[in-house]
Amino acid sequence: MNEKLAADTAMGAVTLLVGDLDGMTRYYRDVVTLEVLSAAGDTVTLGRAGRPIVVLRHEPALRHATPGSAGLFHTAILFESQTALAAALYSVARHAPGTFTGSADHLVSQAFYFTDPEGNGIELYWDRARSDWSWTHGQIEMATLYLDPNAFLGEHLTEDAAAGSTAGDAASVGHVHLSVGDVARARDFYVGALGFDETAALGSQAVFVSAGGYHHHMAMNVWNSRGAGPRMPALGLGRVDLALPDADALGALGERLRDHGIAVRDDGRTVAFDDPWANLLNATVAESA
Repeated sequence: MNEKLAADTAMGAVTLLVGDLDGMTRYYRDVVTLEVLSAAGDTVTLGRAGRPIVVLRHEPALRHATPGSAGLFHTAILFESQTALAAALYSVARHAPGTFTGSADHLVSQAFYFTDPEGNGIELYWDRARSDWSWTHGQIEMATLYLDPNAFLGEHLTEDAAAGSTAGDAASVGHVHLSVGDVARARDFYVGALGFDETAALGSQAVFVSAGGYHHHMAMNVWNSRGAGPRMPALGLGRVDLALPDADALGALGERLRDHGIAVRDDGRTVAFDDPWANLLNATVAESA
């Protein structure tokens, strides 16, 4: 049996359960520069170039999770050019500068961090070419180096981009970072059962995993949540989507999870399951471009 996820597995959209649907839609549309792809009833889907990135679902009866709970650390949105990333950064600086929380050069990428109006973390980033990444004994070399956001804007923001010329450029969920209660248990689930490769680790603080040699499609850390148990219903993370390349890969995933004793909900088109902290994951076959 194949013990690994297919190499061309990718991340799909992240669903957020929100209290203020209109306010959150404005933030992701007008500030983060995503486009509303569909809006029906209590759900708004936003993305770029037709690709869903964030799905907002109105859940007014829910409340915020208690501090220290497991859940979403951040949704990381990958831009295909530094110019498009600079345009999004400029939009946040103009419309919601107080939501900016930091920036870093991670060697493999350049990243800017924010917190949306309901407390969900966001990373906006651009990847360096894979040929510029360094690997040692199967671990990706990443760091957290200072990255000056104003210098980045000065170098990469063009007048056209500031005026919206990159608004239709493609972007995607590059990775999803979760808050969990225990890193060793996260490794057992995401590597041992789900089938990602481990690409980096920070002792008992964080583990990074991917498919197909990417620096990381997912990460799990305990920085705010060490010892957390399964999540209770709350605002915040609703679902993480995984996009597998074909039906064979999806079937193999379902079989592997069942072999590891993980409860799977499989309707033939999607394989849905919970991680040990009740974070919901939903795997489907990627839609053809």
